Amino acid sequence: MLDKTKAVHLIGIGGVGMSALAELLVTLGYKVTGSERFLDSGKRLPVLVALESQGIVLFPQTGEGIDPATTGAIVASTAIESTNPDIAAANHFGIPILHRSEALAQCLENHKLIAIAGTCGKSTTTAIVGHLLAEVGLSPLVVNGAAVVNWRSETRTGAVFPGSGEYAVAEVDESDKSLMNFHPALAVITNCSADHFCLLETNELFDAFKKQVKDKVIDGRVEQIPEIIEGEWSVEFDYKGNHFLVPLPGKHNGENAYWAVRLAETLGIPLEKAAAALKTFGGVARRLELVGTKDGARIIDEYAHNTEKLRASIMTMQARAKRVLVLWRPHGYAPLKKMFSALEEMFAETLRPSDALYLLPVFDAGGTTSRTIQSDELAAALKQHGVNVEYVLTHEEAFNKISPQLAQGVYVGVFGARDPELTETANRLCH
Repeated sequence: MLDKTKAVHLIGIGGVGMSALAELLVTLGYKVTGSERFLDSGKRLPVLVALESQGIVLFPQTGEGIDPATTGAIVASTAIESTNPDIAAANHFGIPILHRSEALAQCLENHKLIAIAGTCGKSTTTAIVGHLLAEVGLSPLVVNGAAVVNWRSETRTGAVFPGSGEYAVAEVDESDKSLMNFHPALAVITNCSADHFCLLETNELFDAFKKQVKDKVIDGRVEQIPEIIEGEWSVEFDYKGNHFLVPLPGKHNGENAYWAVRLAETLGIPLEKAAAALKTFGGVARRLELVGTKDGARIIDEYAHNTEKLRASIMTMQARAKRVLVLWRPHGYAPLKKMFSALEEMFAETLRPSDALYLLPVFDAGGTTSRTIQSDELAAALKQHGVNVEYVLTHEEAFNKISPQLAQGVYVGVFGARDPELTETANRLCH
């Protein structure tokens, strides 16, 4: 169990999931330390600055942050390998190691948990549910996998809403099956597609998760969605005589909002109040986030890293732009290898002759993973389909190729997970 008399040490605290957990722990009164490999190279990420401002002490990932006198527990995600120096130090001192999901479940066990699951749309749906509940006065405790624009500041990551009510809302992850560590009161399953597992295995996982939900599950795999109408930078739908305006682009965001509305309805929130609250939702960071414009072009920062997310985001931009320039960095060697054929088919089907794709090298997080595949292989395969694609070695090369093409009617999408330099490049393209 987590102990408030000693520090909880988070490995990889700069990641989206870990930084949110860190902020939650501080909110609940825990002492927190953390390590981040970007500190090893002296890179100061904005998220680390925000965490430090909350009193969290940060260390390089060398094991030096583990002190048997003051460290009560270590928290690691599935991405952290057993050879990590912090893991080695914890084992040496006999300090217990918890998976991130186990720590999160402990933090939320005194609340009525609303868990948001699904292959795509979890972060946005979690954010909208949390926003709706907050706006109608339920003061939920919300832990998301991405920053919510309404909640972030220089001193807050934006991934946590520190409500004091009886409900907690949290995104739960199927990628490592850690959603099975939760037994929520209510749940939403947004959708299901082959991503980390084949479609059959993913469906079986969600079916098993449903059995752990104490009350109602809103299951997007089987429930019907109302017609969603796209606006210039919004979507709309009608439900039970009420009109809902979502200030986000893309039909998929209309779906995310609909699941949030259904959840609100389940809690007894009047639909007219949910509709009013939805209009004030500011969006989620790196989820079709419009970071700025340059020479008439719009620059979008987007977390999309699997086939269906990429397709949905690209098509959303295509519906609004004469030309779309896509910069994408695969977030791992294994995911690229697993999704290679699907990605090849998706990009070939989705990208128009006027569009262009720029592929960065796979983001290398270190460790012992197999490096037998690289982005240039996908570029070569796509050229055989006639796709306008280039393999670019660095962010600087990508910037130099994209920036001269900025013009009215052009949308630039900077896509990918894990790599903080993607957001930096998106912001740089605006200036």
